[in-house]
Amino acid sequence: MKAPSGQACVMIVAGEASGDQHGAKLVAEMRRSNPAIFFCGIGGKAMASAGVRILVDTADLTVVGITEVIAKLPVVYRSLAVAKKLLQSLKPDLLILIDFPDFNLRVAAAARKLGIPVLYYISPQIWAWRRGRVKKIGKLVSHMAVILPFEADFYSAHDIPVTFVGHPLLDRITGDEEEGDTAEDSAEHTLIGLLPGSREVEIKRLLPVMLDAAERMHKQDPRLKFAVSVAPTVQRKMMEAMIRGRGRDGSISLSEKPVERLFGRCRLIVAASGTVTLQAAIAGTPMVIIYKVSPISYWLGRALIRVDHIGLINLIAGRRLVPELIQGQATAESISDQAFDLLADDERLAQLKQDLLTAGRVLGEAGASRRVAQIALGLMS
Repeated sequence: MKAPSGQACVMIVAGEASGDQHGAKLVAEMRRSNPAIFFCGIGGKAMASAGVRILVDTADLTVVGITEVIAKLPVVYRSLAVAKKLLQSLKPDLLILIDFPDFNLRVAAAARKLGIPVLYYISPQIWAWRRGRVKKIGKLVSHMAVILPFEADFYSAHDIPVTFVGHPLLDRITGDEEEGDTAEDSAEHTLIGLLPGSREVEIKRLLPVMLDAAERMHKQDPRLKFAVSVAPTVQRKMMEAMIRGRGRDGSISLSEKPVERLFGRCRLIVAASGTVTLQAAIAGTPMVIIYKVSPISYWLGRALIRVDHIGLINLIAGRRLVPELIQGQATAESISDQAFDLLADDERLAQLKQDLLTAGRVLGEAGASRRVAQIALGLMS
């Protein structure tokens, strides 16, 4: 592949659905300043719609957990070969990497050998585990654009060029609610959101126990209703099959609304650990965080992780703001008990909403994509 003659060229790699979304926004911002830039690389539908020439689809690379990677190794290595070949043939003016560290750091090493500047957007969670990777990042990356405030201090302490750009989630908040998006609490029912994740393997592990908890809670309090969030990366048919036979009285339903709109309707959510917990915090929505991986992945993770919490909002707050139920703790009984504890105390629930909003403000202000675009254009010049 060759870039059109005379055009600046950027290669961009995003290995997950969220990275694809962030990459698309970054491309749009860069094109505001320079519409002639040619973009290509690894991404998904969002980046393709933004005008990026996609050589490998992000969906082919997405995995969760350490042991789960093994089944995907052949396609991962093929994709890595494609990325390296593209760097050699194209010699882009800049390589932009978004999260996805085990893959992207190998791409960065290939770019470094070719003298291509590397911008890393959305840091690997090396502050949580495998901190030794910071030395590799220092050698391979020209600039880090980080989205959590404490990450800037971490990289600065290791003399790595870094900028805290704010969290891209803040760019999605408009403050507007469409009709029907207000809280659905009433004398008749209270709505609870179930957010099992955006990957099939996550959903198959987490949704059954969420549904068990929902049925248990509805049995104790028939006023409770549950909305299961269907992520845009997931087939609705799969979700329909999983809830079939559940909530026959209409207490359990699917919601394909953007999660930002679901938050305003729910008094509480039960969510898979991940970015969605930050989205909920920004909206001030109380939550119970749960997560499960394979037993081997969990065992290895426990040996490597160096933080006290897995929930991002708890990490940002520096304390256990919301409950976390991990692996064997994530049972229907524990989920329902934690949820009822929160629902039973209006004063505690109101304070938690305020605490979440306060913690969410630490994420900075809207405009992350614009700030990263400015860094990228600076590296190209």
